[in-house]
Amino acid sequence: MPGPRGMGGVLAALPRCFYLNHPQRNRTAEYKPSQLAVANQVDLSTPATLITTDPQAAREFCAAQRDGANYKPLWTSPHPDAEGRARTVWVSVVDPDDITDAVSVCPHLFQAKVPKEFDVRLTAVGDKLFAVRIDIDGSHLDWRKDYSQLRYAAVPMPADVAGGIRAYLREFGLRYGAFDFAVTRRGHWTFLECNPNGQ
Repeated sequence: MPGPRGMGGVLAALPRCFYLNHPQRNRTAEYKPSQLAVANQVDLSTPATLITTDPQAAREFCAAQRDGANYKPLWTSPHPDAEGRARTVWVSVVDPDDITDAVSVCPHLFQAKVPKEFDVRLTAVGDKLFAVRIDIDGSHLDWRKDYSQLRYAAVPMPADVAGGIRAYLREFGLRYGAFDFAVTRRGHWTFLECNPNGQ
């Protein structure tokens, strides 16, 4: 039985196959720095972001954000606990004073916190866009942390956001994407990330 890279290579090489997203397109579109760069390129609003290994730069960036700052992992790989069980690193608020020199070990992603009223999961399938408002009964920042505390409702999307999403998909050569947005009380949509594999 071939491993994931072997199987992925075989699937990606099959001629005249229909893919919702070609595996190689998914791979290209997975990286958060690339996602943010393309989102900016297609005029989707993004939070101020710093990716750094410099602890002092991280402290200064976080301290400068009016509404606070968040930390999020650059890659969603499993992180085992002491017993070897996979853990998830959630998006979390970061205090500049809590940033240690451990930041210098590898790149870390810090973002300005969006003063959101609610979250949106926008699913794009071809030219069809489906936006769902997500409200959280609780104080956690990352809605994936506790699905039992969530309420959902269809929500209309601004025309400029819809146009940006379609341009984003074209730029990456995708036919599908699961997009996350934070929406403020004034109705401003801020792009956070896109999962080309869905969830």
